[in-house]
Order: sequence, then structure tokens, then C-alpha cells
Amino acid sequence: MAEINTASPTGRGWGDVRRKVHSTRVDMTPMVDLGFLLITFFMLTTTLAKPKTMDLTMPRADGDSMALPDSKALTIMLGSHDRVAWYEGMGNDPAHPPQVQYSSFAVQKGIGDVIRSKRRQVMEKFGKNELMVLIKADNTSNYKNVVDIMDEMLINKVARYAMVDITDQEKGFLQ
Repeated sequence: MAEINTASPTGRGWGDVRRKVHSTRVDMTPMVDLGFLLITFFMLTTTLAKPKTMDLTMPRADGDSMALPDSKALTIMLGSHDRVAWYEGMGNDPAHPPQVQYSSFAVQKGIGDVIRSKRRQVMEKFGKNELMVLIKADNTSNYKNVVDIMDEMLINKVARYAMVDITDQEKGFLQ
């Protein structure tokens, strides 16, 4: 632990009065033990905490595209400044242009509610969860929004979703 040396120095003469010199000495052995204990603890806890990732299945390059009815599709477009636009269907029929609506990542009345509503419609019409969500991110959207929409897919148990290139017409919807 710690000890104090109280030995007095030898005097020069009879009437010489000197102050006693106290020297302290601290034993650092317990501190070294504590340091090794902390290093061991933090090394073990960092190896036990594995990073959590999301699986993303990419299509094969030689695969054919599947026909998807508009009633099973929901298209979500991500723009700058956390802007989210969506419409039902694929939006590739020029005779019936998409009716674009806007939303946000809010908990109440956000894009999660839109996904749940569309999923419920598909379940009632087809009897099983065949909802396909097309995610189209503009080059001005940020990475956080893409991760947030993927989290919404996971939360709402959407099994089929795809990242698709956004068209110039759809970029105009996000302006």
C-alpha cells in the first residue's frame, strides 16, 4: 500500500534543531492488477459484441425480369432533405400516370403506415403476402434514408423489395 518514512536525519550538534523529512512511497502493485483486469474485461466485451447487419439479396445479372401486377406493387422514392414520395403500382403505364403522394419517416402517419396499409390490401386481395416494394433513391438522397426505408421493410415484414433506378419523370416528382 503506502508507507511514510519518518526517520530523522542525524544532527550536527547538540543544539541543532531540524525538521523531520517525511518521504512517501506508494506501492503500485494493486493498480497494475486493476489495469490488467480492466484491459481483459474490455477486450472480452468487444469481441462478444458482434456487428449487426442486414442481408441484402442482389439479383443475378443473367436473370429475366418478372412481370408484376400493379396491384401488388408499391413504389417509394427517396429525395433530398428527407423527402419521401410514393405511389401504388409500377408507374410504367403512360395511359395511367401514377398518383404521387408524399410522406415522411414519422412514426404516426409516416411511410410505415403506408406500407402496412398496402400490405393489408394485398393480403385481402391475394390471400398471402405478395407485396413488392420498389425503392428508388435519388442521387441527392442520403444514406440514412436508405437505411431507414430498409428498416421499415424489416419492421413491416415485407419479404420482397428491390432497389431500382429512378427515372427522370420520378425525379421531377421529388422537386
